[in-house]
Amino acid sequence: MNIQLIPLQTHGDARGSLVALEESKNIPFSIKRVYYMYDTKSGVRRGFHAHKALTQLAIVVRGSCKFLLDDGREKQTITLATPTEGLVIEPWIWHEMYDYSDDCVLMVLADDFYSEEDYIRNYDEFITLVDKNVYS
Repeated sequence: MNIQLIPLQTHGDARGSLVALEESKNIPFSIKRVYYMYDTKSGVRRGFHAHKALTQLAIVVRGSCKFLLDDGREKQTITLATPTEGLVIEPWIWHEMYDYSDDCVLMVLADDFYSEEDYIRNYDEFITLVDKNVYS
C-alpha cells in the first residue's frame, strides 16, 4: 500500500504560523468539497468506508487522531498530529479514524462533491470487490 503524507508549507514569524492550501500546487487535485470534524467523543471511531473514485486529503488542524488504512491486502496505521502535513486517501482504501484527542479538529479536502453512490460502507463487500479487482 502506497500511503502518502504531504508536507504543507508553513509560513510564520513572531505573530504565529500560517499554512496555505492551493489546489494543484500543494494539494494534488482540484478541491470541490471541504468538511471538518470536531468535538468527537472519547472512544468514538469514524469512517468505516472506502470510496470508489474520491480522493481526499486529511489534515488535523488541531490535536491528533489515528487512521487505520486498509487496501484489502495490507493494513497500516498512521497518526496525524501536526497541521503541517496531510494524509492522501486514495480511492479503494478502507479507512477508519479513531483515538481523537479532546481538541482534535480534522479537516478533509475532497476532489469531488458528496455522492452516496461512491461509498462502500460494508467491509465484507469492500473485500469482495477488491478480490474481484473491480477498481482496475
